[in-house]
Amino acid sequence: MSSLKDGGSNDKGQLDDRLSAEGIAEESSGDDHGDTTGEKFAALTSPNGDEESSLRHVPAQANHLSKTPTNVSQRSTIARTLSVVRTRESGKDIGPPPDGGAKAWLQVALGHLVIMNTWGYINSFGVFQTYYTENLGHPPSDISWVGSVQIFLLFFIGTFSGRATDAGFFKVTLTIGAVLELFCIFMASLSTKYWQLFLAQGVGQGIGCGLMFCPTIALMPTYFTSKRSIAIGITACGSATGGLIFPAVVMRLLPQIGYGWTMRVLGFISMATLIPCVVFLKQRLPPRKSGPYIELASFKEAPYALFAIGMFMNFWGLYIGFFYIGSFGRNIIGVSQTISIDLLLVMNGVGFAGRLLPNLMADWYTGPLNMLIPFSFATGLLAYCWAAVKNLDGLYAFAAIYGLSAAGIQSLFPATLSTLTTDLKKTGVRMGMVLSVVGVAALIGSPIAGALVQSDNGGYLYAQMFMGSAILTGTLTLISARIARLGLSLGRA
Repeated sequence: MSSLKDGGSNDKGQLDDRLSAEGIAEESSGDDHGDTTGEKFAALTSPNGDEESSLRHVPAQANHLSKTPTNVSQRSTIARTLSVVRTRESGKDIGPPPDGGAKAWLQVALGHLVIMNTWGYINSFGVFQTYYTENLGHPPSDISWVGSVQIFLLFFIGTFSGRATDAGFFKVTLTIGAVLELFCIFMASLSTKYWQLFLAQGVGQGIGCGLMFCPTIALMPTYFTSKRSIAIGITACGSATGGLIFPAVVMRLLPQIGYGWTMRVLGFISMATLIPCVVFLKQRLPPRKSGPYIELASFKEAPYALFAIGMFMNFWGLYIGFFYIGSFGRNIIGVSQTISIDLLLVMNGVGFAGRLLPNLMADWYTGPLNMLIPFSFATGLLAYCWAAVKNLDGLYAFAAIYGLSAAGIQSLFPATLSTLTTDLKKTGVRMGMVLSVVGVAALIGSPIAGALVQSDNGGYLYAQMFMGSAILTGTLTLISARIARLGLSLGRA
């Protein structure tokens, strides 16, 4: 800065050197390389404050700066401008992700707790599906709307919470989401009618989960490079933790203290585990103030667009198994309520291995997309095999194997999505867009399955065929995304 204040030569090349020394880099496309120094300065002093757009809209008269002497006022303006630019978030260089260390792994541990209270709560909805169907007098398709709206909002709100994270509002977004989820859990404990549960557990809790889920998932890639998939896998294991804790609490306490206090206990568990997350989770990258909430141009990238479609198809059928395993056991096999909850616990419990091992293999050998495709295929195939289950032993086997393969999809999904974004400052918004697409699938998938159960007079064959067909279609689309990205080569993806 001192060289600019001291006067010196006004030669264009020297001013270029000073601008370069201050770390000012052009952000425009390749056709801007012929810009003069005056054009660069005019772009930097554009009143709209958006560096990317400013560099593309430069007044022609700015060229006189490279030819005329610079007076004191002009030098002062240059100094102030360069000072501002250096402190803007797009000009900071905070170095590469640490890819480990106590601080980074602490974020993973806290992220695990967030996912436990968001995705994990949703993975537990099967226990509520069975209980509400039996006690509220509503058909399965009505009850499944509660869980489906919850999933939809968890994903869909990611469009906004992801962009808020990019803009530097991670902590605010996380805190609002945590408070809203806790409030709605306690409100659900007071609910006695379907519409009350729909508003509290479906809408309110879904929004709270959505405000926490995408920002937390988007945070992990900013701390890791070579260990990114396993870090996201450990974070995603929170859904298995929640899928074990919440149904187990319901199973043990519901017969003893009733529905209301059982829900309050769940609320206190969530409160104790979310408070450390709100306090200690920390955004690493500086904010990206400018930029849209939705970057539709991203869908012009074939791998990104095909991946979004493929995951839509996968999640269209994925949660049917989690929602209906308990009611299938009760209505078709004839098991008790306790055993129906045990089946859900098995399905969620094996998720630890299903979330960790595939992500480890993806980090070490294949890349996440290459690993996601076989897990998607296996999950679709298992959905068809569900139709052959006729006894309790077979149902336990299905719950274990399906839970393993479905967990692989759930954990590899965000890991793969993170590799499709090269600019980490856009991680939040690009993740949020795909999460919104997936949210629509999750919204309508389970209610469609419930309607198919009703049309089959209580049978599950139609729902099982729909589930398997949707997931296998997703597999084929993911293969297309992989080809669009790397062709037919055998490289990592």
